[in-house]
Amino acid sequence: MGAYILRRLLLMIPTLLGIMLINFVLIQFVPGGPIETIIAQIESESSATDRISGGGSEVGGGAEGQYQGARGLPEDFIKDLEKQFGFDKPAYQRFYIMITNYLRFDFGESYFRSISVKDLILEKMPVSITLGLWSTLLAYMISIPLGIRKAVNDGSRFDTWSSGIIIAAYAIPGFLFAIMLMVFFAGGSYWKIFPLRGLTSEGFADFSTFGQIKDYLWHIILPVTAATIGAFATLTLLTKNSFLDEINKQYVTTARAKGLTENTVFYGHVFRNAMLIVIAGFPSAFVGVFFGSSLIIEIVFSLDGLGRLGFEAAVNRDYPVFFGTLYVFGLISLVIGLVSDLMYVWIDPRIDFESRET
Repeated sequence: MGAYILRRLLLMIPTLLGIMLINFVLIQFVPGGPIETIIAQIESESSATDRISGGGSEVGGGAEGQYQGARGLPEDFIKDLEKQFGFDKPAYQRFYIMITNYLRFDFGESYFRSISVKDLILEKMPVSITLGLWSTLLAYMISIPLGIRKAVNDGSRFDTWSSGIIIAAYAIPGFLFAIMLMVFFAGGSYWKIFPLRGLTSEGFADFSTFGQIKDYLWHIILPVTAATIGAFATLTLLTKNSFLDEINKQYVTTARAKGLTENTVFYGHVFRNAMLIVIAGFPSAFVGVFFGSSLIIEIVFSLDGLGRLGFEAAVNRDYPVFFGTLYVFGLISLVIGLVSDLMYVWIDPRIDFESRET
């Protein structure tokens, strides 16, 4: 098993390198950049100043450089910007420097914020972990008992109407469900039971320990519920189908023929085999919620997490933040994938990934 883990860890390096390289190459073809953003801000401020002062300006007929706009800016100023952001070097050299630094977890500093990217990621990480972890736990707490009951009562009235509810829940987009929760329970048009934004209230640090826990849980109910809706539906059907598949196998028929009680057959034989795929899929389910719905939920509920941070970095062309969050997302995804495989072995020691590769 140690050799398999080592191979997986070594494979993470070229995989992560490929992810970063593809995105780095794509960025080179995207119009705009941090230098263009700064120039646009300067020209916008200059235009506003001219309007306020009532003065006018002549529009130059030609561009003096690659980044020049209608007003024109000194070439030395442009070169200073290029040097400041590292664009005075060729693309391959910039990529090499970036990857070398990232291997040491040195993500540099944000172009437009006076803070290092590492500190920025650590600051936003609790929000995304809150959404991913609590949503996954809630989905499992609901889906496993519901899926087992649906499997045991397959074809019953309960199975039919609960399947209808599950399919309807799966069909509702996460952002739409989040807006519905806000309208009904966050003071939109009906009740103002839960807060509208943020993970904590003002003066949170002054609360007692119990008060902080209560305030935190009060804030996360709506966003976690919105993030859970899709994962809950998928996991319930997965649990049901997994148990049905095991119940219909020959060894269950044999166990019943030997006179074993239904509880012994179900919890002594079926449960462990059926729960293998469900429990072992916990890490990947966490990653799915962590990445899939974090951006939408964070925007709707005004939460400042990694999803929103990466989106704003892409829009503002803040490349250190964009590539830093991409690197962290990719690394977490690869590590969780390995953890998921190890959970399969932990739950069922008969599985041996190492022997399957030979």
